[in-house]
Amino acid sequence: MPLRRVRFTFQTELIQRPVIYDLGMKFEIVTNIRRADVGQETGWVVLELEGAVEEIERGLEWVAAQGVEVSSLEGDILAG
Repeated sequence: MPLRRVRFTFQTELIQRPVIYDLGMKFEIVTNIRRADVGQETGWVVLELEGAVEEIERGLEWVAAQGVEVSSLEGDILAG
């Protein structure tokens, strides 16, 4: 299955929401947190997402609709 690397950036109002958990529950995507820095005001997370390309795209669209900034990382498609 394809593996994609992305960065989510959260603003204050989103830090307490379980966006990554919800992403894995709502879509057929396996999430793997590789790095993170979360404070009281902002936070970011680097994730590896594994799943079908279409499902990952749908999931990322949903995350962006929640207000999270989604950025693809250099060499974001690691396998598949």
